[in-house]
Amino acid sequence: MTDEQKPTQTEATPPSTGGRPGGAPGGRPKMMVDLDPSGQVTQREPDRAQRQFLNYAFYKLDPAFRRLSQIERDELKAEFLAAAQGWVDDAPAEKGIIQRSYSLVGVRGDVDFMLWRIAFDVREFQEAQARLNRTRLMGYLTQPYNFVSMQKRSQYVNRVEGSGHGLEILPGQGKYLFIYPFIKTRPWYDLTPHSRQGMMDEHIYASGPFKGVRINTSYSYGIDDQEFVVSFDSDYPQEFVDLVHRLRYTEASMYTLRDTPMFTCVKKELADVMGDLG
Repeated sequence: MTDEQKPTQTEATPPSTGGRPGGAPGGRPKMMVDLDPSGQVTQREPDRAQRQFLNYAFYKLDPAFRRLSQIERDELKAEFLAAAQGWVDDAPAEKGIIQRSYSLVGVRGDVDFMLWRIAFDVREFQEAQARLNRTRLMGYLTQPYNFVSMQKRSQYVNRVEGSGHGLEILPGQGKYLFIYPFIKTRPWYDLTPHSRQGMMDEHIYASGPFKGVRINTSYSYGIDDQEFVVSFDSDYPQEFVDLVHRLRYTEASMYTLRDTPMFTCVKKELADVMGDLG
């Protein structure tokens, strides 16, 4: 399978368990608690394996753009589209470049569209934005939000025997993408490993029936203001609303410090995103 076809195991979704939420054929799987999640007791060596970096870049259009003539607007949008697509087309396959585009026109007032970028080197995001900065349309755009994160193996889901070792992000499969930055409270990290694992087991079990929602969990420790960025691919907004509501009743939710702003993004080709701008 390619990088875009492999599933990811995350902290908030159960692994494949033979059709039984939180379980396996014949019973619940054996849970293996990580008694040294920080690695400070065992002095685990740093992991320098190649990982995917993620960038959720949100843009807001200045209304002055819409006062330009139709010919000028079309010209600027075409130039921007070529620059954004060039970042993908010009990159060799080994760079792992992926880009998805989403419209937020009519959904939020503070942003108009979002580019979801994935690469093996965070410097690729600088190259992507530099290309856009050289377009005239960027003179009419600001970036109210810009999140950077990295994927890595979950210490909770991968404590399930047989859960697999998928690490690759599976981007942009649904009609909608729901995104928010996420921070745990400090007391969460003061809990015992068994306490945290038990809460995450409940969290995973509660989310089991929601098969129409796929989560991509990424980590921002030390590289951005939040601790995680979570994004949920789905064709069913109503299922996502019910999932979030259900998870409010789990014990782990008591240790959430911040999980806003929340963004509802509508998947569209970038040419259609440009069309939404006017």
